Formats: sequence, structure tokens, C-alpha cells
Amino acid sequence: MLSYLVDTNICVYLLRGRYHVDRKLEDVGSSNCGISEITIAELKFGAANSDRVSRQTALVNGFGSSIEVVPMDSSFEVYAHEKARLRKQGQIIDDFDLVIGATAIANDLILVTNNEKHFFEAGRNYAGTLDFITPRSSF
Repeated sequence: MLSYLVDTNICVYLLRGRYHVDRKLEDVGSSNCGISEITIAELKFGAANSDRVSRQTALVNGFGSSIEVVPMDSSFEVYAHEKARLRKQGQIIDDFDLVIGATAIANDLILVTNNEKHFFEAGRNYAGTLDFITPRSSF
């Protein structure tokens, strides 16, 4: 059973071998971690936009097949409600980030991210419970 939804920026750190993310995933058990379909899309874009497209695409594809990908269809209601509510409050958050956060809420997962700007501010105001941790904390 999943406990954590790993945000795109943490996956990038993992793929680049930074911040000991690999060890942290091992510590909590990689089977407890999943990623959003949005994260796959963002990682594939990064690979396609890199100087080493073939190498990066193979790396992303290998990673994507080694971790559970959480479908986002269960998050659409949360996304719609939160986007409307946050917009009325004057908070505009990137749609991809909002879908990832909504996916965490809809699936009762803790979001692992380094994107404190969007998620911390919005997290205090989310109607659902958005728990998150950063690479500086233990997950």
C-alpha cells in the first residue's frame, strides 16, 4: 500500500543522484512510494528537451517502470474544487502542481516535494489534508 506520492522535482534529484533520495526511498521502502501520471509527463518532457534525448528517455522509461504510477482520474473532483477555491482567494498555482497535490489528497498520500512555494502556501488552505515533506526532512 502506498504512503507517499513523490513529486517531479524529487524524481529529478533521484535520477541525478542528488540529496541521497535513493537511500531515503530505500529506507521507507520503494513499494510505499508512487508518482503521478503528471510526473511521468514532466519527466518525459525533460528527457525530450535534453541534450542526450536517447539516454535520458531510457532513464525515465526505466524509472517509470520501476515505480507505481498513480492514476489521476480520482483527483479530478479535488482538483476542480481546489482550483476554483484558490483562484477566488487570488492564489494561482500551476495546473500540473495542483493535479499532483490533488492526486495526493484523493489517494490519502503524503506528498514528497521540494516545491514549498506552491504546496506549503496552498497546503495551509487546501480543503483536503495535504501533508507534505521536503528532502530536508525524513520521509
